[in-house]
Amino acid sequence: MISSQSFNQDLLTFLASSPTPFHATAAMANALKAAGFNQLFEHEAWQLKPQKGYFVTRNDSSIIAFTTGNENYTQQGFRMTGAHTDSPCLKIMPNAERYQQGYFQLGLEVYGGVLLAPWFDRDLSLAGRVSYSTQSGKLNSSLIDFEKPVGIIPSLAIHLDREANDKRSINPQKDIPVILGQLPKDQTSFRQLLLEQLQQQGIEDVTKVLDYEVVCYDTQPPGYIGLNQEFIASARLDNLLSCYTGLVALIDAFQQDQQQPMLLVCNDHEEVGSLSACGANGPFLKSTLERVVGIGEPLIVCLENSLMISADNAHGIHPNFADKHDTNHGPKLNEGPVIKINANQRYATTSETSALFRWVCDEVNVPVQAFVTRADMACGSTIGPITAGELGVRTLDVGAPTFAMHSIRELAGSQDAYSLCKALSYFMQLHQLPNK
Repeated sequence: MISSQSFNQDLLTFLASSPTPFHATAAMANALKAAGFNQLFEHEAWQLKPQKGYFVTRNDSSIIAFTTGNENYTQQGFRMTGAHTDSPCLKIMPNAERYQQGYFQLGLEVYGGVLLAPWFDRDLSLAGRVSYSTQSGKLNSSLIDFEKPVGIIPSLAIHLDREANDKRSINPQKDIPVILGQLPKDQTSFRQLLLEQLQQQGIEDVTKVLDYEVVCYDTQPPGYIGLNQEFIASARLDNLLSCYTGLVALIDAFQQDQQQPMLLVCNDHEEVGSLSACGANGPFLKSTLERVVGIGEPLIVCLENSLMISADNAHGIHPNFADKHDTNHGPKLNEGPVIKINANQRYATTSETSALFRWVCDEVNVPVQAFVTRADMACGSTIGPITAGELGVRTLDVGAPTFAMHSIRELAGSQDAYSLCKALSYFMQLHQLPNK
């Protein structure tokens, strides 16, 4: 594999270029093409060949990449990694324009479990997907990214709210509309701004913006933090860190081994429950596997010989809030990937799948940790249990430990993603699972 320094630098570039799931999916598609993978389209018949790599997208925001190996799917099964492309954020409403006190603002809808407080006083830009009519009367869609700071959500001065540090709550309807400037009410609209942005990006045949999925994002670029660059700080580490880690692991494994079938799935909409056409609780992965392996008994046998590793960040033990963790289950940054376990199946890990991952980590000399939430606290979940339930495939949940999950800027160790990537690459090349 490439060095940890090169891996991290490419990770930072990927994070910076992926302000939305659409952009992340496009970036992964470009990386797969560069690595020799061929793009498939769901509306076309597939003609697959052995020892080749392929990928397919859905909704421009979810992607599945796989290798055919020697096409002995029933005996070898797939080595699969899963992640999700979406992150909690603030999404522009359909009729977003607000004019208050001479300021042009946009109403925002909260997507997922956002930590709202960190969004105040940040230099925000806009990115997403825009659908429009063309001069020839057709409908088209394109990705946009304003790139530069165009908005801000200012805090209320403490002089006007003396209890701000004690009792301030945030009302997402009233308190977070983003300010874009001081524009005359009768001279602009958000759709007009989107049309002008499309034109600036070189799309000249736009006649009318019909609809959009656009979000705010922080323009502060990803970077290293710490006296010795121990940490990586960035937006959307949950869960683009895992997407990129799985992507590099797949490409690296395929370059070394064309015999074993491997697969990476990165679903959208995990942060809001995964129930969508392109989410983990939808048919995307199963329908793709059916087209590759076949339906009925061949797929059942294939899945019995397969294993899914669901990669999604884990909660590192925070030095200021150590009591939020069980005493014996406080993962630390830069001490290796974390096996995530929950008795109530909020994570899909079993003792067998956990043991297999520990064995893999031992084989590549990667340290491994374990996380169980406190018995008196609720536990989050991942695509792991959903995928296991949809497919019946053995699954475990792992992730790199992080701080500030669901904040506008999260923190991870600068060694953990690379360590996880090494383990995933080795796992994907296993022709025979050691416990089969």
